[in-house]
Amino acid sequence: MKTITVFTPTYNRAYCLHKCYESLIKQSNQDFVWLIIDDGSSDDTKELVASWINENKIDIQYHYQKNLGMHGGHNAAYRLIETTLNVCIDSDDFVGEEAIQKILDSWEVIKDKPEYAGLVGLDADESGTIIGTKIPEGVKETTLYELYNTHKVLGDKKLVYRTEVVKKYPPYPIFEGERFVPLGYLYQLIDQDYKLLPVNEVFCVVEYMVDGSSMNMLKQYRRHPRGFAFSRKSRMQLATNFKDKFKNAIHYVSSSLFIKNGSFLKESPKKITTILAIPFGIVLNLYIRYKTKEGI
Repeated sequence: MKTITVFTPTYNRAYCLHKCYESLIKQSNQDFVWLIIDDGSSDDTKELVASWINENKIDIQYHYQKNLGMHGGHNAAYRLIETTLNVCIDSDDFVGEEAIQKILDSWEVIKDKPEYAGLVGLDADESGTIIGTKIPEGVKETTLYELYNTHKVLGDKKLVYRTEVVKKYPPYPIFEGERFVPLGYLYQLIDQDYKLLPVNEVFCVVEYMVDGSSMNMLKQYRRHPRGFAFSRKSRMQLATNFKDKFKNAIHYVSSSLFIKNGSFLKESPKKITTILAIPFGIVLNLYIRYKTKEGI
C-alpha cells in the first residue's frame, strides 16, 4: 500500500485538471495514490481520467458521485482513503516540485508521535512566490488556529493529515439545496486534540480561478447560509477569545437572516454574544445582499 493519498475533488474542471496530473507524473517519489472525486461533472472528466488510468503512469483511483459541493467531495475522500496520510490538492491547483518527497521526509520526524495530526506546509503561485507569509522558523509545533492567530502567519497553507485522525471526526453535514460548508469546521475540531508540524516547503502551487470558491465568497455566503450558520456556531463554541466569538456571531446572525431562522438565538451556543452581534449581523446581511445583487 502507498503511504499518501493526494485527493482532488473536481466539478467540471476537465479543462485544467491536467496540470495536477502532469505535476504528479513529475514527482520523483511515486509513493502516492491520486484519488479523484468527480462531484457530478457533466464535462468529459470521466473520459479524461480514464485515458490517464490507461496510460498507467501513476496510481489513480476515480470516484463519481452526485454533486454535493467541495465538502461532500472531502467526505467521500475521507471515507475512501486507506493510506496513512492524505492531502487535498484542488482541481485548479497542482503539486509542488518534489512535494511528495518533502512531505514524506517531514513525516519521518513525527510518524511515531501520536500527538501530531500531521503537517502544515506552504502554498505558492506559479511564479514561486509564497502565498502570504512563511511560518516563523522558531515555531516547532502549532495548531492551524495558533498559526494564524498567535504566530500571525498570512495566506493559505497546505494541510497533510494522518488518515486515522481525520476518520475520528464526523463528516461535514449535507444541507438540502446547498453545496458548501466551510472546510475549516473539521480543521478546528482537529486543533482541539492534536498539533501540526510546520514545514517551510511548498507542497502546493495554487491558481485562484474566477469560478473557484475563493473568488466568490460573498456569493457563497448568499447561496449556502445553512452551511455557514452551522460552521459559525461551531467556531463560536470553540473560539478562545471574545473577538473571535463576536466576529463569528455576526456572521451567524447574517446567515440566520438569509434562512429566516427565528430560532437562531435559541440555537446559538453563545447567546449573550449573539444578542450583541444582532445589529452588526443585520448590516452584514444587507451588505451581502447588495453586493451579490440578489435583492433584499
